Amino acid sequence: MILKLINIIFCLCLINSVELIAGIIYVNPKDNSGIQTAVDKAKDGDTIIINKGVYKQNSIVIKRNLTVIGKGEAIIDGSIADGSIIYVESTKVHIKGLFFKNVKRTAIKDNAAIRLNNSEGSVIENNKILNGFFGIYLARCNDFKIFGNKIYGYSKTESSSGNGIHLFRCTTAVIKDNYIENHRDGIYLEFVSKANIMQNHSLLNLRYGLHFMFSDGCDYERNKFERNGAGVAVMYSKNVNMRNNQFHNNWGSSAYGLLLKDIRDGEIINNKFDNNTVGVYMEGSNRLDFKRNDFIKNGWALKIMGNCVDNHFNQNNFISNTFEVATNSKQSYSYFDNNYWSGYTGYDINRDGIGDVPYSPVTLFSVVSSNNPEALILLHSFFIQILEVAEKVFPSLTPETLKDKKPLMKRIND
Repeated sequence: MILKLINIIFCLCLINSVELIAGIIYVNPKDNSGIQTAVDKAKDGDTIIINKGVYKQNSIVIKRNLTVIGKGEAIIDGSIADGSIIYVESTKVHIKGLFFKNVKRTAIKDNAAIRLNNSEGSVIENNKILNGFFGIYLARCNDFKIFGNKIYGYSKTESSSGNGIHLFRCTTAVIKDNYIENHRDGIYLEFVSKANIMQNHSLLNLRYGLHFMFSDGCDYERNKFERNGAGVAVMYSKNVNMRNNQFHNNWGSSAYGLLLKDIRDGEIINNKFDNNTVGVYMEGSNRLDFKRNDFIKNGWALKIMGNCVDNHFNQNNFISNTFEVATNSKQSYSYFDNNYWSGYTGYDINRDGIGDVPYSPVTLFSVVSSNNPEALILLHSFFIQILEVAEKVFPSLTPETLKDKKPLMKRIND
């Protein structure tokens, strides 16, 4: 009786073990059937492990809830035909540890190494993408995570290149710890809401390190954007918060650390803008709070157009910029208070840390050179110095209302 019971328990354990093993499907480079066959055989919840090797395949379509994992250096080369390498049409798909390369470039379709459509709850983690045209492309997806991926492009012109991470009509996303290099835009978002973009490094992209339009309620924290063609562009959005990011070394005739166009109701806090042609360029942007940011060694720290209203600049550091603020209006509808200006030469008699004389960050020459760039050849000339002194005594071109009435005497430290 006891022996029969032991046999029954052993058989039940064996059955459970077989089911567990049956839930894992291995793919080897010598298999003629390929990855698509393994995907077609799998059931919802199964795991496909792709072993080390080179797989020349693309247009792999996933229509079930699967986990796909690369073991060792599992390389999927998509150069054999047109199309995306992996195309996901289901929910809760997890793609991890794979090496994708060589997605065909085309002007007709947005081919990508990994493309998801109408997916929910999916995770794309720790993959490497080389020459992916579009690296990771998501359309109409919800509640997903993209993190730890390394995405390298070979973009030469904007018209023949795609974006590193591309989101269209998505909501509730976490994009974290990704490295994106040499695409058209590093990260591109259009009609996206509730995205949290954190700790990404986006550099050497032809256009923008980050570019998003019509994307509300998004947070951008601790990212680094450097040496991109035109910096970072934020357009036609509201309730956008950017904290603890770095905008570094974005140089060019149309380059900015951060371009804000038709933005409202947001926070730009604890960011560093250094060595950019323009630190921040603002047009049609309203009700933004700039606080504790560093503007260091930029051509222009700020360019604020006259259609920007009710923006507040408080406790920021402006250090060694060629020009601190430029505008195209005689009136200012933005407010500066308690900022540190390295160009301030006032005094503090009562030693309360606040300058006793208001500071005007807009110089005559910044107004002239903004409208006539060729005038920059006269920078630091004795003639310009005389004009600057005369403008301070009898202001005629610089906006009277754009002043910091309580400039700080010492730099604000973190």
